[in-house]
Amino acid sequence: MKLYVGFNSTWSLRVWICAQLADVEVATDVLPLSGMGHKQRLIAATNSGLVPALVVDDTVISDSLAIAEYLNEISDGALYPESKMQRAVARSLVSELHAGFYSLREACPVTMEPVKPVVRSAAINQEVERIEVIFAQAQGEFMFSHPTIVDAFYAILAYRLQSYGISLSGRAGEYQNSLLNWSLLQRAIQENIGWGSSSE
Repeated sequence: MKLYVGFNSTWSLRVWICAQLADVEVATDVLPLSGMGHKQRLIAATNSGLVPALVVDDTVISDSLAIAEYLNEISDGALYPESKMQRAVARSLVSELHAGFYSLREACPVTMEPVKPVVRSAAINQEVERIEVIFAQAQGEFMFSHPTIVDAFYAILAYRLQSYGISLSGRAGEYQNSLLNWSLLQRAIQENIGWGSSSE
């Protein structure tokens, strides 16, 4: 299997973390998402011209959630909690992140470079308040009893918040710090998996 990820693509990074969590061996190919000829290279590699993309034999699986679900299936459910209700909650939380938090994404592109704290609009404050509610649900170091897709997807959000001077308080802050210190996120940063100067 080959996983195509992109520079400046936080969704690519989430899928890479999921592959590590599921203990699925993938060859990672990092593609540029800008510059001369980049679109042609993407289409040649992924058909859709989008990243992340997982190529399994002759099949291309696109979209971070679809790839994560496939990784979960071939790893006997490694990416989700054991209980049916917790799995439902996990899918709900991941879907919310996948489809939302647009104000934070627009105002706070992910970067490894130092940036100024964000000027928090009413829309950003509303999203941060929702994130605090979500993060406060964490049962310990991780959202559930062991690392899951939820932690893989929200770790990058925790990093985004910290980069722009947003530190959560109480239980939410503890979970934010736990994600920031998570070995898989630290490894992704050290190996520069998909990181660049801005987010998708």
